[in-house]
Parts: sequence; structure tokens; C-alpha cells
Amino acid sequence: MLKIRFDLKPSDLETRIRNLFDLSAGKIRSIEETWNPALGSPVFTVNGRYASAGWTEWTQGFQFGSAILQFDATGEREFLEIGRSGTIALMAPHVSHFGVHDHGFNNISTYGNLLRLMNEDRIAEEPWERRFYELALKCSAAVQAFRWSRTEDGEGYIYSFNGPHSLFVDTIRSLRSLAVGHQLGHVLMGENDLRISLLERLVSHLRTTARYSIYYGEGHDIWDVRGRVAHESIFNGTNGKYRCPGTQQGYSPFTTWTRGLAWAMCGFAEQLEYVSSLSADGFQALIETIRRAAQVTCDYYIESTPVDGIPYWDTGAPGLGKMPGWASRAADPFNPHEPVDSSAAVIAAQGLLRLGHCLRDDRYWQAGLTVCDALFQEPWLSVDSKHQGLLLHSVYHRPNGWDYAPDASGMPRGESSMWGDYHARELGLYMRRIIDHSAYLQFWNGKQGS
Repeated sequence: MLKIRFDLKPSDLETRIRNLFDLSAGKIRSIEETWNPALGSPVFTVNGRYASAGWTEWTQGFQFGSAILQFDATGEREFLEIGRSGTIALMAPHVSHFGVHDHGFNNISTYGNLLRLMNEDRIAEEPWERRFYELALKCSAAVQAFRWSRTEDGEGYIYSFNGPHSLFVDTIRSLRSLAVGHQLGHVLMGENDLRISLLERLVSHLRTTARYSIYYGEGHDIWDVRGRVAHESIFNGTNGKYRCPGTQQGYSPFTTWTRGLAWAMCGFAEQLEYVSSLSADGFQALIETIRRAAQVTCDYYIESTPVDGIPYWDTGAPGLGKMPGWASRAADPFNPHEPVDSSAAVIAAQGLLRLGHCLRDDRYWQAGLTVCDALFQEPWLSVDSKHQGLLLHSVYHRPNGWDYAPDASGMPRGESSMWGDYHARELGLYMRRIIDHSAYLQFWNGKQGS
């Protein structure tokens, strides 16, 4: 169980966050100098060098978005140019990608961050550039909203790349795309010029995910543990009836893949902030639904994670049975039984902090600070200038065996992922702004304060 440090203050992390961005600069430069875009998007490192993986192109936005976040944190314009030029040259196919549910990952990380910086007066106001970013974000939102399946209760969800029967919990963080599209006044145009509200689809997806992907200890099935998360929820494609949980990257449908848990924590907490900011009437019940989902998932993370707040890749991973007392000590990335997933920790930490900030709840806020305190140092932070990754001991797809193992044990360790590195920078920037008492970091309107 996570041992929450109530003595920590944001300012206690200032030196570590400065070191994070000092190390980050060299990693971004190394990737920029060596990466061949013809190979596809960089996904994870193999022996310290970034490699691609042919599944879906969901990580390129994190590559260029990392450079934009680096500029945001440091003011060094070389990183703005890396991020801006990469976005202009290579991100257009992601705007019109009808085959994935990952628009919020790719396009909010690039076009969205650039528009946010312009809204915050951090980069010069250029009318053509603003219109360019806005058009990309509008189109991305509509394309994502088009991937729509109905459930038997009249709700619906953005379906995953597995097909119309499949709801991924990951998509809760990608809903940022629909939110920004709505904020920009856009709609999805359907048959016979039907105007489909992006906000209504966002709201419906929130409710569906909260209902079917999150467990509340209320008899969902016999493995219903409060706060547990199903990576995939499967529906009958004909009538929209819920059938069962599933997973792609977890150990089983009845255990919790911790990065899916982290996506739920961060996604629901961020959507709680966004929906609470809307002036529309009638959202109180929705806000309660989102708050409940955010709280139970954050509670489960606190209760089922080692004392330092860095989880193993799945709470039901079979090798944990060979590690008595694993939850009562700090996570061990060098153990011979099960890999740790630092990328889940860095995503979860932001969820804890955002929920704590939104609810003014010290328990969640201090839990987030505790995870930051552990992550932003060795052995999690990569200090080797020859290693292109920033956050070590990240896991991509354990069931498929895609992660690099350095020795005969077959246990992945010492490698990084593009989403883990991006979210380490995003978390560092979030904390940087808290420490500096500057504008609160939010995706939908950079001009709003804390």
C-alpha cells in the first residue's frame, strides 16, 4: 500500500524537477538527431535506443509534444521549433486517422499544446497559425467522435481499434480531443447534415466508461473489487448489450492492468476539472459520476501499489506470488519475477494531483507528491546521456513479449516508452507551475488561472 508522505511540499521537488528537464533536453536532441521518420513513430527503447513497433501509430504526438513541453518548462526556443516543425511536417495523417481511438494522445499533445501556448501568450499570436491549429483540432475531434457505437441503454462510446464491439478504458484520456473541438465551436456533421454535438458524445462516453469499465464493489461480477478497472469492455455489436470484460495488455480480464488504471485515474480527474468548468446547467449528476469514478480508481491505486507508489504492470501478475510482501516495500525493477511499470506511475501521479487539487483533498494531493518524489530520481530517472529514454522501467505489452529484456531471465527492465517520457515531462511541467504559482496547467483553455 502506498505510504503517503504528508510532510512533502511542492517546493521540496523543485531541484528534482529542474534535473528532470536538464536530462530531458539531451534525450530530445538525441532522438531528433538519430530518428528516421520513415521507420514510423518511436515507441519504446531497445537497449537504450528508441525503436518503432507496428501496432498503431499512437506515439508520434508524444515525440513532438515532448519538445513542446520542454519549451514550456524551460523557454528554450530550439525545442519549440522541434515540436512545431515536427507537428507541421508529420502530424497531419493523425488528424484524419479514422482507424484509431488515440486522437487525444497524438493531437492534443501537439496541435493542442501549441494552441494552449498561444492562448497563454507564451508564443507569438499569428492568425494563420492559430487557424491552422484550430482546424486540425476541430477535424481530429470530429474524426474521433465518428468512431461511435451505441449501447442498449441509449448511451454510447468511442470504440477502440479492435472494432465497434470494444471500449478501451484508455480512451478516457483521449476525450480531451472532443472537449477541445467543442470548445472551438465545432460539431460532427452526419447524414442529411445532422449536427452531432461533440460534447454530448464526450458526456455519453464518460458515463459508459464509468458504468462498465470501473468497478465499485457492487456486484459487477465475482471479482468486483472497488476501484478495479477493466482494460476492455466488450459489447454485442448487434444490440449494444454489455457482454464481458476483456484485456489486450493486462494479465487477464479479471485483474487490473495498472496502466489502464492510471489512464482512468488521470482521465477522469482531468474530465472532472473540465466538466466542472462548464457553465451549462444539468451537469451535477454527471460531475458526481465522474468524481466517483476518479475517487474509486485513485483509492484502489493507493491501496494496491507498493509503498513508494510505483506499481507492477498488473495487480494480478502471477509472479507476484513469488514475491511475498511485495506491496509492503518499495517496487523493485530488478526482481526476477515481474516487471514494474513506471509509465503507469507517472500517469497515475498526475491523476492523484488533479483529483486532490479539484476536491481540495490532501490525501490525494499528498499521494501524488509522494509518487513524484519517488519517480524523479534514480533508479527511475535515466541519467545516462547515451540512453534516449527519460523514465526507466516502463513496460509496453507484456503478454506479447514486446519489451526488451537485457538478460536470460526474460524480465524487461531499464527501458523507456514514448508515453512514459511524455507524461514525465507533463507531470514535471504541472508541478513546475504549481511551484511557481503560475497558470494552472489545463488542456482546454490556457487563459484560465488556478
